[in-house]
Amino acid sequence: MKRPALLAVMLSMLAAGPALSEGVEIRSFPVPDGAHPHDVAPAPDGSVWYTAQRQGALGRLDPATGKVEQIPLGRGSAPHGVIVGPDGQAWVTDGGLNAIVAVHPRTRKITTYPLPETARNANLNTAAFDGENVLWFTGQAGYIGRLDPGTGAMRTWRAPRGRGPYGIDATPAGEIWFASLAGSYIARIERPSGAVQPLDPPTADGSPRRVWSDSRGVLWFSEWNGARLGRFDPASDAWKEWRLPGANPAPYAVYVDERDKVWISDFGANAMLRFDPATETFESFPHDRDGAAVRQILGRPGEVWAAESGTDRLTVYRYR
Repeated sequence: MKRPALLAVMLSMLAAGPALSEGVEIRSFPVPDGAHPHDVAPAPDGSVWYTAQRQGALGRLDPATGKVEQIPLGRGSAPHGVIVGPDGQAWVTDGGLNAIVAVHPRTRKITTYPLPETARNANLNTAAFDGENVLWFTGQAGYIGRLDPGTGAMRTWRAPRGRGPYGIDATPAGEIWFASLAGSYIARIERPSGAVQPLDPPTADGSPRRVWSDSRGVLWFSEWNGARLGRFDPASDAWKEWRLPGANPAPYAVYVDERDKVWISDFGANAMLRFDPATETFESFPHDRDGAAVRQILGRPGEVWAAESGTDRLTVYRYR
């Protein structure tokens, strides 16, 4: 191919793809080899929790020093999700133990809440606290559930369409929404009854994987099989979708930061993306190692944290 023609092709490819952003500092921190960090949760004290799924432990990183500590959660543990609760504890959904596990940040005391016998092998996924400090959680085997940390009372329900409940989040008003990967819907959980009415996105069989609320209670979700970023506004009952850039996008995790910018992990591009709803444009932050496999994203003001399960690292994106 002649040079002018090659240049034209390169320019057209660049125009079709996402913009590369400036003003974002990216830093990665190694965790123990084989930890397979699945989820990550920044804590108020500046530390960062992560689930060492393949080592049955909850990890804690001190970004100031790079020091990592891992807390074994018990024989058979395979922790999936972790969040920081209103009580300051790390709350873990442990699929191996089939239990919710709380870890105190100072004493490292572990409290385990087993699921009832009616929900054995629930394949626990993720959790979120509602506006009344009740913990709601999902199980991919086809379950949703709630735990009242104050009393220890737990209840589970079978989810509509069986298998699939995956990502879960609370809106600023304290409402709980979850995404069903296999069921291909998103839904709000009626509290405290646990009733669920599935809502189907415009793309059939798009398989929403994770869901996150913005500051106004609008839901954003990643469509694993649909290769799209989705948006649903409960107030207007309006849907909108955007196909991710690139040849073979595979959106996994989604997170909305404090400025209502949407972050998405794209397995297909091996990159982190940031979407600006105001301009409807994507920015790309390619990973510096192959197969990063970011399965969950969380943040705090000025920072977005990602767990690279494929490279045994935690990576932070700091922005102005």
